[in-house]
Amino acid sequence: MKVLVVEDQIKLANSIKEGLENFGYAVDAVHDGTKALALLEFGYYNYDIVLLDIMLPGTDGIVICSTLRNKNIMIPIIMLTARDTVENKVSGLDAGADDYIIKPFSFEELVARIRALLRRPEIMVASELQCGDIVLNTLNHKITKRGVEVPLTLKEFAILEYFMLHANQVLSRDQILAHVWDHAYDAFSNIIDVHVKNLRKKLQNKNETIFETIHGVGYRFNA
Repeated sequence: MKVLVVEDQIKLANSIKEGLENFGYAVDAVHDGTKALALLEFGYYNYDIVLLDIMLPGTDGIVICSTLRNKNIMIPIIMLTARDTVENKVSGLDAGADDYIIKPFSFEELVARIRALLRRPEIMVASELQCGDIVLNTLNHKITKRGVEVPLTLKEFAILEYFMLHANQVLSRDQILAHVWDHAYDAFSNIIDVHVKNLRKKLQNKNETIFETIHGVGYRFNA
C-alpha cells in the first residue's frame, strides 16, 4: 500500500513516514497544500490513502478534499487536525474526508484507523487476498503457498500485494515503482526486476509462470 502524507510540520511528516514504512507501507510526504492538490489531481491513482492536514500553506486541507471529491476522485482521506471542535470535525467530513484524527495522536491509533478505512468494502481492499494457492494476509503480513508460510521482505510483500490486487493485468515497471517506492526513487533502476526474480524463487515452481515477463513493458501476475 502507498500513502501520501500532506503535513506542513516537517518533523511530524517525517515521523509518520518513517513509522508507516516500518509497517511496510510506501510513503510520500508533501508539505505544501497547492503542491499536494496538483499531485493528487493528476496522480491520485498512485496512492491508496491520503493523510491530509487541514492547516496547510498554499491550499488548505478542506479545499483539497472538496476539490478532489468534486472531481469524483474518491481516494480514501484521513484528516489530520489540531482542532478538536465539533465544527472542525464536521467541516472535514462534509468536505468528503472518510475519517479524521486529532493531533497529537498515538501512532498505533493512526495505523489502526488506516487499516480500518482500507478494510471498508467500498474501497475494495480485503484483509486477505488469494490467487490460486497463494494467500496474502494484509493484517499480519503473512504469505502462504499451499498452506506453507513463505517469508518475504517488506518490499517483496508490497510488490506481491500490488500484483495480487491487479491479477492478470499487465503492469509496467513504472507503475510498480510508483506504487511501492516513494517518488524520489531512481526510475532507471532495475530494482523491480531484482525483487520479481526473488519472488519467483520463493513462490514459483519450475513448471509455473506466475510472474510472467511482458517484454518491453513489465510483468503480469497470472492468478
